[in-house]
Amino acid sequence: MSAAPGRPKQARTAARSAEGCLVSRLQGLAPVLSADTRVLVLGSFPGVASLRSQQYYGHPQNHFWKILGALWNLPLSTMGYEDRVNALQTHGLGVWDVYGACEREGSLDADIRNAALNDFSVVRWQCPKLGAIVHNGSESFRHAHHTEMLGVPVYKLPSTSPANASWSFDRKLAAWGEILRQHGVAD
Repeated sequence: MSAAPGRPKQARTAARSAEGCLVSRLQGLAPVLSADTRVLVLGSFPGVASLRSQQYYGHPQNHFWKILGALWNLPLSTMGYEDRVNALQTHGLGVWDVYGACEREGSLDADIRNAALNDFSVVRWQCPKLGAIVHNGSESFRHAHHTEMLGVPVYKLPSTSPANASWSFDRKLAAWGEILRQHGVAD
């Protein structure tokens, strides 16, 4: 079954929701990790814009790239995705999600159903310099007990999602900056 135009290619299987609606089973993105990753940022699951573009934090209103750009003094928001990923790796930051697959209509974490967790044991051998895990928001942090087995500090930071309107950009920047500086991945 091929994806319909304008829909993520990952939407390959379907199931019925409790309301009887057809819901697509979505596959997440591959992790961005390297042997030099010192801090791993874990989101919950990519939103529609991220799945469509096959890019982490692909929604233009998400503050992730803007926060890192401010911390690194780089115009990440205007750079191409490959350059953004290179900047992540240069600064020792990795990104992934707690869920590898799920069913969801839209982009809200509250709508995630039948989620399958990613296998975090691979991080041990792929990231020997890992010093911290940062959960990007509450939904990701619900699975902190699965990442604590990596034996590094685990933090919950405010979601960079545009849905997290209760935190201003400046508050998010301050919270993210404190932890990333503490672990040597921000100036």
